[in-house]
Amino acid sequence: MKLQLQITTRDVPHSEALEGHIRQKAEKLETFYPHIMGCRVVVEVPHKHKHQGRVFNVRLDITVPGKELVVNREPHEDVYVALRDAFGAAKRQLEDYGRRQRGDVKSHAPVLRGRVARLVEDEGYGFIETPDGQELYFHRENLASNNFDQLAAGSEVQFLEDIASEGFQAKRVSTGKHHIENFEEETDKE
Repeated sequence: MKLQLQITTRDVPHSEALEGHIRQKAEKLETFYPHIMGCRVVVEVPHKHKHQGRVFNVRLDITVPGKELVVNREPHEDVYVALRDAFGAAKRQLEDYGRRQRGDVKSHAPVLRGRVARLVEDEGYGFIETPDGQELYFHRENLASNNFDQLAAGSEVQFLEDIASEGFQAKRVSTGKHHIENFEEETDKE
């Protein structure tokens, strides 16, 4: 393990099993982001309440180049569950930090809505009319659920727009009742 690990427990009895579990979780973090410089883990029992059982709070301070990531999860009655939640959140933060450093930030294509303008059933394709009047080609293989035979002209659909060699086309086309109201709201605005 390259990273420097510091484990602190407050109002929690020392346990080799607990410390070993924390070390194992900390080592695994390096698989998600290999440039971790240090990790401080604090396990404590906050505020002792008479009417509430013993709860454990876990805080992680992870030092990476140029930043310190902090994870402070809600307390839990089981120390191992509290550790699992904290290290899970740390994993996600490290993956996001790594993506930002590499410039791999995800961007999702917007989901669009439209109506089936026309179908060429025997050849398995059709065209979708968007609220702005544009028509996009789609093939039966572009349907999210294999229901091409249930489509008809005027059917409400939701889809993603993608560029192909012939121009823009619709991909991941899906149908459903909840799409009708949204489409009608968009066309009423114009």
